[in-house]
Amino acid sequence: MNYILRSTGLLLLAALISPAAAQGRYVEPPPVTVSPDLSAPWLLQLRNTQRVPTRGSERAPTQVQRVAPSPARPAVQQAAATQQLRQHYQPPQIVGRRPKDYSHLPLDPRFLPQEVEYHSKHPVGTIIVDTAQKYLYLITEPGKARRYGVGVGKEGFGWKGVEKITAKREWPDWRPPADMIERERKQGRILPVHMPGGPANPLGARALYLGSTLYRIHGTNAPWTIGQAVSSGCIRMRNEDVIDLYERVKVGTTVVVI
Repeated sequence: MNYILRSTGLLLLAALISPAAAQGRYVEPPPVTVSPDLSAPWLLQLRNTQRVPTRGSERAPTQVQRVAPSPARPAVQQAAATQQLRQHYQPPQIVGRRPKDYSHLPLDPRFLPQEVEYHSKHPVGTIIVDTAQKYLYLITEPGKARRYGVGVGKEGFGWKGVEKITAKREWPDWRPPADMIERERKQGRILPVHMPGGPANPLGARALYLGSTLYRIHGTNAPWTIGQAVSSGCIRMRNEDVIDLYERVKVGTTVVVI
Protein backbone atom coordinates (compact mmCIF):
# COMPACT_ATOMS: atom_id res chain seq x y z
CA MET A 1 0.00 0.00 0.00
CA ASN A 2 2.76 2.40 0.96
CA TYR A 3 4.54 1.51 -2.30
CA ILE A 4 1.43 2.38 -4.31
CA LEU A 5 1.00 5.71 -2.47
CA ARG A 6 4.66 6.59 -3.02
CA SER A 7 4.43 5.77 -6.71
CA THR A 8 1.27 7.82 -7.12
CA GLY A 9 2.92 10.79 -5.41
CA LEU A 10 5.95 10.59 -7.62
CA LEU A 11 3.77 10.51 -10.72
CA LEU A 12 1.83 13.57 -9.55
CA LEU A 13 5.09 15.42 -8.75
CA ALA A 14 6.52 14.58 -12.18
CA ALA A 15 3.36 15.83 -13.87
CA LEU A 16 3.72 19.14 -12.05
CA ILE A 17 7.47 19.56 -12.71
CA SER A 18 7.85 18.30 -16.27
CA PRO A 19 6.05 21.19 -18.07
CA ALA A 20 8.33 23.71 -16.41
CA ALA A 21 11.39 21.61 -17.12
CA ALA A 22 10.38 21.17 -20.75
CA GLN A 23 9.67 24.84 -21.09
CA GLY A 24 13.08 25.72 -19.69
CA ARG A 25 14.78 23.29 -22.07
CA TYR A 26 13.16 24.16 -25.39
CA VAL A 27 12.04 27.79 -25.34
CA GLU A 28 14.35 30.57 -26.50
CA PRO A 29 16.55 31.82 -23.65
CA PRO A 30 15.93 35.39 -22.48
CA PRO A 31 17.98 38.06 -24.25
CA VAL A 32 21.27 39.12 -22.74
CA THR A 33 20.90 42.61 -21.26
CA VAL A 34 23.60 45.19 -20.67
CA SER A 35 23.66 47.42 -17.64
CA PRO A 36 22.83 51.08 -18.42
CA ASP A 37 26.19 52.03 -16.92
CA LEU A 38 27.94 50.12 -19.70
CA SER A 39 25.71 50.99 -22.62
CA ALA A 40 25.15 54.68 -21.94
CA PRO A 41 28.63 55.89 -23.02
CA TRP A 42 28.16 54.23 -26.41
CA LEU A 43 24.61 55.39 -26.94
CA LEU A 44 25.58 58.95 -26.12
CA GLN A 45 27.71 58.98 -29.24
CA LEU A 46 24.65 58.51 -31.42
CA ARG A 47 22.49 61.38 -32.59
CA ASN A 48 18.69 61.37 -32.67
CA THR A 49 18.64 58.13 -30.69
CA GLN A 50 16.44 57.17 -27.76
CA ARG A 51 17.49 54.58 -25.19
CA VAL A 52 15.42 51.41 -25.11
CA PRO A 53 14.72 50.31 -21.50
CA THR A 54 16.72 47.25 -20.53
CA ARG A 55 14.82 44.31 -19.15
CA GLY A 56 15.37 43.54 -15.52
CA SER A 57 17.18 46.81 -14.79
CA GLU A 58 16.45 48.40 -11.45
CA ARG A 59 17.45 51.85 -12.70
CA ALA A 60 15.17 53.93 -14.87
CA PRO A 61 16.41 54.08 -18.45
CA THR A 62 18.50 57.08 -19.39
CA GLN A 63 17.14 59.26 -22.16
CA VAL A 64 19.62 60.51 -24.73
CA GLN A 65 19.02 64.08 -25.77
CA ARG A 66 18.29 64.69 -29.41
CA VAL A 67 21.04 66.85 -30.88
CA ALA A 68 19.71 69.47 -33.24
CA PRO A 69 21.91 69.99 -36.26
CA SER A 70 23.87 73.25 -36.11
CA PRO A 71 22.63 75.83 -38.59
CA ALA A 72 24.84 76.32 -41.61
CA ARG A 73 27.04 79.41 -41.38
CA PRO A 74 26.70 82.03 -44.06
CA ALA A 75 29.22 81.72 -46.86
CA VAL A 76 30.89 85.00 -45.87
CA GLN A 77 31.51 83.78 -42.31
CA GLN A 78 32.78 80.44 -43.58
CA ALA A 79 35.22 82.14 -45.96
CA ALA A 80 36.48 84.42 -43.17
CA ALA A 81 37.04 81.46 -40.87
CA THR A 82 38.93 79.58 -43.57
CA GLN A 83 41.12 82.61 -44.27
CA GLN A 84 41.92 82.96 -40.57
CA LEU A 85 43.02 79.32 -40.42
CA ARG A 86 45.27 79.83 -43.43
CA GLN A 87 46.90 82.89 -41.87
CA HIS A 88 47.83 80.98 -38.71
CA TYR A 89 48.90 77.80 -40.47
CA GLN A 90 52.58 76.97 -40.12
CA PRO A 91 54.02 74.57 -42.73
CA PRO A 92 55.51 71.43 -41.18
CA GLN A 93 59.27 71.38 -40.83
CA ILE A 94 59.62 67.63 -41.25
CA VAL A 95 58.87 66.09 -44.61
CA GLY A 96 56.68 63.04 -44.29
CA ARG A 97 53.59 61.50 -45.81
CA ARG A 98 50.98 64.02 -46.83
CA PRO A 99 47.67 63.92 -48.66
CA LYS A 100 47.89 63.84 -52.45
CA ASP A 101 45.89 67.04 -52.78
CA TYR A 102 48.06 69.93 -51.63
CA SER A 103 45.86 72.72 -52.95
CA HIS A 104 44.55 73.55 -49.47
CA LEU A 105 48.05 74.17 -48.06
CA PRO A 106 48.93 77.87 -48.09
CA LEU A 107 52.09 79.33 -49.60
CA ASP A 108 53.48 82.73 -48.72
CA PRO A 109 52.60 84.89 -51.75
CA ARG A 110 56.15 86.23 -51.95
CA PHE A 111 57.28 82.77 -53.11
CA LEU A 112 54.94 82.78 -56.09
CA PRO A 113 56.46 83.59 -59.53
CA GLN A 114 56.56 87.31 -60.30
CA GLU A 115 58.39 89.84 -62.41
CA VAL A 116 60.73 92.01 -60.32
CA GLU A 117 63.48 94.56 -60.68
CA TYR A 118 66.85 92.89 -60.39
CA HIS A 119 70.19 94.50 -61.18
CA SER A 120 73.09 92.16 -61.80
CA LYS A 121 76.37 92.04 -63.69
CA HIS A 122 75.32 88.71 -65.19
CA PRO A 123 73.87 88.62 -68.71
CA VAL A 124 70.28 88.00 -69.71
CA GLY A 125 69.37 84.31 -69.45
CA THR A 126 71.46 83.64 -66.35
CA ILE A 127 69.88 81.85 -63.37
CA ILE A 128 70.85 83.19 -59.95
CA VAL A 129 69.88 81.31 -56.79
CA ASP A 130 69.88 83.37 -53.60
CA THR A 131 70.00 80.67 -50.92
CA ALA A 132 69.68 83.15 -48.05
CA GLN A 133 66.44 84.67 -49.37
CA LYS A 134 65.14 81.39 -50.87
CA TYR A 135 64.68 82.93 -54.32
CA LEU A 136 65.67 81.87 -57.83
CA TYR A 137 66.03 84.66 -60.40
CA LEU A 138 65.98 84.21 -64.16
CA ILE A 139 67.32 87.42 -65.70
CA THR A 140 64.91 88.32 -68.51
CA GLU A 141 66.33 91.75 -69.48
CA PRO A 142 68.75 94.29 -67.99
CA GLY A 143 67.42 95.30 -64.56
CA LYS A 144 64.55 92.75 -64.73
CA ALA A 145 64.11 89.16 -63.65
CA ARG A 146 61.48 86.50 -63.15
CA ARG A 147 61.61 85.41 -59.52
CA TYR A 148 60.54 82.06 -58.04
CA GLY A 149 60.44 80.78 -54.48
CA VAL A 150 62.66 77.77 -53.82
CA GLY A 151 63.70 75.32 -51.14
CA VAL A 152 67.45 75.06 -50.52
CA GLY A 153 70.00 72.93 -48.70
CA LYS A 154 69.52 72.50 -44.98
CA GLU A 155 72.25 73.39 -42.51
CA GLY A 156 75.46 71.61 -43.47
CA PHE A 157 74.27 70.88 -47.02
CA GLY A 158 74.27 74.34 -48.56
CA TRP A 159 76.76 75.27 -51.26
CA LYS A 160 77.79 78.15 -53.52
CA GLY A 161 79.31 78.22 -56.97
CA VAL A 162 78.77 78.50 -60.71
CA GLU A 163 77.57 75.59 -62.85
CA LYS A 164 76.02 75.00 -66.26
CA ILE A 165 72.81 73.12 -67.00
CA THR A 166 74.10 69.94 -68.59
CA ALA A 167 70.82 68.03 -69.01
CA LYS A 168 67.07 68.43 -68.76
CA ARG A 169 64.62 65.67 -67.84
CA GLU A 170 60.83 65.49 -67.72
CA TRP A 171 59.44 63.44 -64.80
CA PRO A 172 62.94 62.21 -63.95
CA ASP A 173 63.62 59.01 -62.08
CA TRP A 174 65.51 59.17 -58.80
CA ARG A 175 68.58 57.24 -57.71
CA PRO A 176 69.60 58.43 -54.24
CA PRO A 177 73.39 58.61 -53.68
CA ALA A 178 74.87 55.91 -51.46
CA ASP A 179 75.80 58.40 -48.73
CA MET A 180 72.20 59.69 -48.64
CA ILE A 181 70.84 56.15 -48.35
CA GLU A 182 73.24 55.45 -45.48
CA ARG A 183 72.50 58.77 -43.77
CA GLU A 184 68.75 58.23 -43.92
CA ARG A 185 69.10 54.62 -42.78
CA LYS A 186 70.75 55.83 -39.57
CA GLN A 187 67.69 58.01 -39.02
CA GLY A 188 65.41 55.01 -39.42
CA ARG A 189 64.26 55.87 -42.94
CA ILE A 190 64.80 53.44 -45.78
CA LEU A 191 65.25 54.99 -49.22
CA PRO A 192 64.76 53.05 -52.45
CA VAL A 193 67.76 52.39 -54.67
CA HIS A 194 65.68 53.58 -57.61
CA MET A 195 62.32 55.31 -57.95
CA PRO A 196 60.66 55.86 -61.34
CA GLY A 197 59.40 59.31 -62.27
CA GLY A 198 55.92 60.33 -61.22
CA PRO A 199 53.94 62.54 -58.81
CA ALA A 200 55.33 60.71 -55.75
CA ASN A 201 58.94 61.12 -56.88
CA PRO A 202 60.92 63.67 -54.81
CA LEU A 203 62.36 65.19 -58.02
CA GLY A 204 58.90 66.20 -59.17
CA ALA A 205 57.89 67.09 -62.72
CA ARG A 206 61.18 68.40 -64.15
CA ALA A 207 64.90 68.38 -63.38
CA LEU A 208 67.76 70.58 -64.57
CA TYR A 209 71.11 68.86 -63.91
CA LEU A 210 73.99 71.09 -62.80
CA GLY A 211 77.43 70.33 -64.25
CA SER A 212 78.92 67.02 -63.11
CA THR A 213 77.58 67.47 -59.57
CA LEU A 214 74.77 65.53 -57.94
CA TYR A 215 72.82 68.78 -57.54
CA ARG A 216 69.75 69.67 -59.58
CA ILE A 217 67.09 72.31 -59.87
CA HIS A 218 63.97 70.17 -59.70
CA GLY A 219 60.33 69.94 -58.75
CA THR A 220 59.06 68.36 -55.57
CA ASN A 221 56.39 66.14 -54.07
CA ALA A 222 56.47 68.33 -50.95
CA PRO A 223 55.45 71.84 -52.10
CA TRP A 224 54.88 73.02 -48.52
CA THR A 225 58.71 73.07 -48.07
CA ILE A 226 59.22 75.91 -50.57
CA GLY A 227 60.84 78.86 -48.80
CA GLN A 228 62.70 76.62 -46.35
CA ALA A 229 66.16 75.10 -45.97
CA VAL A 230 65.27 71.41 -46.10
CA SER A 231 67.05 69.70 -49.00
CA SER A 232 70.36 67.83 -49.29
CA GLY A 233 71.74 70.60 -51.50
CA CYS A 234 69.39 70.56 -54.49
CA ILE A 235 67.25 73.57 -55.40
CA ARG A 236 63.61 72.52 -55.26
CA MET A 237 60.66 74.32 -56.78
CA ARG A 238 56.93 73.82 -57.02
CA ASN A 239 56.09 71.58 -59.97
CA GLU A 240 54.18 74.41 -61.67
CA ASP A 241 57.20 76.68 -61.34
CA VAL A 242 59.88 74.24 -62.44
CA ILE A 243 57.83 73.43 -65.55
CA ASP A 244 57.67 77.15 -66.32
CA LEU A 245 61.42 77.57 -65.81
CA TYR A 246 62.15 74.41 -67.80
CA GLU A 247 60.45 75.89 -70.86
CA ARG A 248 62.41 79.16 -70.57
CA VAL A 249 66.00 77.85 -70.34
CA LYS A 250 68.25 75.63 -72.40
CA VAL A 251 71.11 73.24 -71.81
CA GLY A 252 74.22 75.37 -71.33
CA THR A 253 72.48 78.03 -69.21
CA THR A 254 74.69 79.42 -66.46
CA VAL A 255 73.48 78.89 -62.87
CA VAL A 256 75.03 81.04 -60.13
CA VAL A 257 74.36 79.89 -56.54
CA ILE A 258 75.12 82.59 -53.94
